[in-house]
Amino acid sequence: RSPTLAARPKGVVRHRHVLGRARLHILELDVTEPEESIRRKAAEAVAVWGRVDVLVNNAGNAPKSLLEEGGSTKALEQFNVNFFGQLNVTHAILPYMRDRMSGTVVFFGSRSVWKPDAVMTGYYIASKAAIHAYSETLAAEVARFNVKVLLVAPGHFRTEKLHTAPYVMAHHIPAYDAMREEEMARFNKLWHKARGDTDRAVEVVVDVVRGEGCAAGRPMPFWLLLGNATYVNARAHADRLAQDMDAWQDVAKDLDIQEEQEA
Repeated sequence: RSPTLAARPKGVVRHRHVLGRARLHILELDVTEPEESIRRKAAEAVAVWGRVDVLVNNAGNAPKSLLEEGGSTKALEQFNVNFFGQLNVTHAILPYMRDRMSGTVVFFGSRSVWKPDAVMTGYYIASKAAIHAYSETLAAEVARFNVKVLLVAPGHFRTEKLHTAPYVMAHHIPAYDAMREEEMARFNKLWHKARGDTDRAVEVVVDVVRGEGCAAGRPMPFWLLLGNATYVNARAHADRLAQDMDAWQDVAKDLDIQEEQEA
């Protein structure tokens, strides 16, 4: 829950100049704090060096819950961290970027948005889908201020705190007992098999934001898909969408109001 305003991520300094500690200033905040509290801390952060060039929204958690057992209580808890928290932090920083007509806002979405049939992760996926939609609209709204938005969608990386999150529920439903036990056992084994290298992924993100390294000479994308699993799931989703569109367009496409025939 506590994003840190700091220097570049750990995996990047292997091949770049290491900044001195004098260039590092850390502020802590909980993204579920009231909006005014977040705005005060944003102002404190800006006061350190007078500006914020890049905001990385990476706060998030992923407790497991079957939808019916979690209910709206657990859904709200999930969205307060993964969506509303990022929204409040972004809105606290944007005024400074708009005033300078410069800045980059990075959101971390998820390949799970294109694989929503993952049992027990429905509220996490819904919160990430909300981030996908929000960031795309935001990109359109802030483009005139020369503020860029980058949506990063990683998949199948060894992010242990996500994969080992506990099960939560608001309502115990005995009918789900067997499914719950089976799926928790599967999740506990699954993350150990993740093949994504987080250090390499972070290097790509930093290069894209800076426009250097592997991103040199390339325009900054809006979508940055990371990892083999993400590409597989996104393409499969696109294929399913295209198939349903093709199968139903003869009856579901042309539904405009028909002009009244003249008497």
